[in-house]
Amino acid sequence: MITYKDKDINGKLMQNLWNVVHVLQHTSGGRGSQNRILTILLRNGLVSQAELTEHLGIQSGSASEVLSKLESAGLIERTESEADRRTVNITLTPSGEEKAAIALAEREKKKRDMFSVLSDEEKAVLLSILEKMTAHWLDLYGEPGKRGKKTI
Repeated sequence: MITYKDKDINGKLMQNLWNVVHVLQHTSGGRGSQNRILTILLRNGLVSQAELTEHLGIQSGSASEVLSKLESAGLIERTESEADRRTVNITLTPSGEEKAAIALAEREKKKRDMFSVLSDEEKAVLLSILEKMTAHWLDLYGEPGKRGKKTI
């Protein structure tokens, strides 16, 4: 059972939302986690380093560091674009494809497990409420947490 710091319903809602955020951050590995990058590459194939960095919403230096680790582990390859030598393209190696497929399967299982406590009807109601709240909050506060301009 949750012990609430606030007595009013809005405070209780905020505390629960913070708890959800904490769990999601803890279980996801973060914006630029190796598994997240691998699954993005698995879904999209060849992606430029700039596109990937923008999509993840992380600094280029942070992306370079994670990509170097993935490259050293033999999971990705970085190559210069033939069209523009300033562009670096990233693709998965066969080992990277295997690891990405495992990471994607684990992620899908985690999503099922997280919502297994809810019926399909409860999931639909929750989704409707979250969509309504998100639209309202975007109207009120804009998109301060926007990850990037381009979806890949």
